[in-house]
Amino acid sequence: MPIRVRLLFSSMFLTLFLTAAIPLFTELSRPKDIWWTPHGMLVPLAQSSDRVEVYVRGKPLATAIEAGELQLAGEGGSGALTTSDVAFRFNNWDRVRAERLPLQLVRASAAGAMACLFLLILTGRLAYRGERKP
Repeated sequence: MPIRVRLLFSSMFLTLFLTAAIPLFTELSRPKDIWWTPHGMLVPLAQSSDRVEVYVRGKPLATAIEAGELQLAGEGGSGALTTSDVAFRFNNWDRVRAERLPLQLVRASAAGAMACLFLLILTGRLAYRGERKP
């Protein structure tokens, strides 16, 4: 294969490889703790029942709070805990990871294919040999 054609194909496959590999690398190197619910968006107890159930001595937390069984002791004294005092933060990493998995698999397979083609071109395994006369 002529050197100009080899350089053209090598640069093309290297560009396609980087196009697939850079987003994959940035996704895999991102910190995992950024998927927690922010403090400003805490989920109230009533809205969190589809994601979490908290039990206090075998009773659901909401039932224990409504019955006035939980007390909060602090510097200003103690008082009964109310449902508005309880909020939750969720780690949504499992849901985000499940949503992004198909795209990441496509990027990884594209990066692998481009790397293989780049190595084949670079090593001269796809050399043009011309037509043979019978």
